[in-house]
Formats: sequence, C-alpha cells, structure tokens
Amino acid sequence: MAGIDRRGALLVFGSAAVWSFGGAIARFLSVTDSWTIIFWRSLCAALFLLGFMLRREGRAGTRRMFSSMGLPGIAVAMCFATASTAFVVALAYTTVASILLMQAGAPMFAALMAYVLFRERVGVATWVAIVAVMAGVGIMVSDSIQGRVSPVGDGLALLISIAIACATVLTRRHANVRMMPAVFLGTVICMAVAGPLAGGMRVSAADAALLFVFGALNLALGMILFVTGVRLLPAALAALIGTAEPVLGPVWVWLVHGEIPTGRTLTGGSVVIVALLVHLSWQFRQQNPATNFPMAD
Repeated sequence: MAGIDRRGALLVFGSAAVWSFGGAIARFLSVTDSWTIIFWRSLCAALFLLGFMLRREGRAGTRRMFSSMGLPGIAVAMCFATASTAFVVALAYTTVASILLMQAGAPMFAALMAYVLFRERVGVATWVAIVAVMAGVGIMVSDSIQGRVSPVGDGLALLISIAIACATVLTRRHANVRMMPAVFLGTVICMAVAGPLAGGMRVSAADAALLFVFGALNLALGMILFVTGVRLLPAALAALIGTAEPVLGPVWVWLVHGEIPTGRTLTGGSVVIVALLVHLSWQFRQQNPATNFPMAD
C-alpha cells in the first residue's frame, strides 16, 4: 500500500479549512440576493486569482499557463462553475443538510471515477474511512433532515458532489497541467451566469469589503490550495480530506456568531475528524510516499 504526500494532504486540508469560513462570512452580509452575492464573490475571486498568477508567473508565464491548460483545464473550470452555481440554486429547493449529505458522497464518486477511468486502486482502509465519513456527516445533518424529497434540489445536490469529484479526479490525472487558469475561468463562468440573474449590483461599502473577503480570501485562496494539493494525492483521498469543510464550518459559525451546534452535529463531526485523523496517520506511516496513479505524459 503506497503512502501519501504530506504536503499535498496539508494543502487540501488547508483548502477545506479556508472554504469552511464561508458560512461565518456570509452571516455578516446584508445583501439578500444570492445571484448578486455570487457575481461579486466570483469577480473578487477572479481578480485575486489573476493577480496571483501575474505576480508569480509574470505576463508571459501567465499566458503560457492559459494556452497550455487545454481541454482538461476547461473541464475543471466547468466542474467548479457547475458546483458553485448548483449550490445556490439547490438552496431554493432543498435544505443545507441535504446538500451536505450529498456532498459527503464526493470521495466515493471520486474513487469510482478514478478506478473506472484510470484504474487507480483504492485500498480497503480508504473505503472504510469513506464510509465512516459519510456516516459522520449523516449524523451531523440528521437533526435537519425533514423527510421531504425534492427531485430538483436533491438532483442538484447530487450534481455538486459529482462535479467536485470530477474536478478532483481530472486535476489529479492531469497533474502536469497548471490548473490555476482553470479555476480562474470557473469564476468567470459563474460571473457570466449570475450577472443576468442578479436583482441588482449595488452593495454597501461594508458588504463590498465582506464580498472581497468572501471571494478573494475564502473562495480563491481555497481554490489555489486545492488545485495545488490535489495533484499530489490519490483522487479518493483528496476528496476524503475535503470533507473536513462541512465539519469545520459550524465551528466557525459557533465561535463567531454564537450559534451553538446541536449534539448530533458535534457527534457526527467528531466521527468525521477521528476517521480522517486515523486514516491519515495510518497513511503517513507507509514507507513509500509515491502513489500508483498513472500520470499524464
């Protein structure tokens, strides 16, 4: 059984930690139109990503990154744009709990896709961890599940999970492709979708500052960490580590806004964290840090 790249694991966990602040930040916003929020958040994220690439690579290097991302980059951009847009639309039809429950299936979808498409094998220990994480998330959201079924909402929630899994597998498979331009393109696509649907573009100065943090530091920085770390890990494991996001999210809302999580949320979150820590500890003890994933030429 191959070990894992510690830097990759830390980067992916870092992306989950950064994204987990989204709920706490959104609570401060006074603007209520979701599409307006998506537009400004995506714009701030796009500007941050572009500035990051220009600062790090220069104009010539940035142009080369865009020209070399090819179809894999476009596919990853569509995955990120699909997940971001579907999340907002799904909220109008179903509960956050249902969406989180569906998102917990992302590691399973990533594992199946990686095996079927690229023959990346997933060990028994990873499958056990995936099941434990899904069970933990199920416990977390069980207080909020009301038993009603929304074909549209649940279908969109399932689409989010599949899109995240696809982005993870594609980024890992094409580890030689720099995916920073892809996530930039994903934010631009979100802007193009949200712009015509927004109820208005005017926001207060306070909301503008919050939307900058929401877009640049929450969304874009998380994307930078994610696409950098996923290249170094098996797809299923990367998606598994990403499930730390819905666990950490309620913690920040609790600490910042005083919204005390329920006992089931704490219990389920503990199950997820323990499963992740045990599995990662076991993986870190493996002798060979390389993976058996077939790399693209």
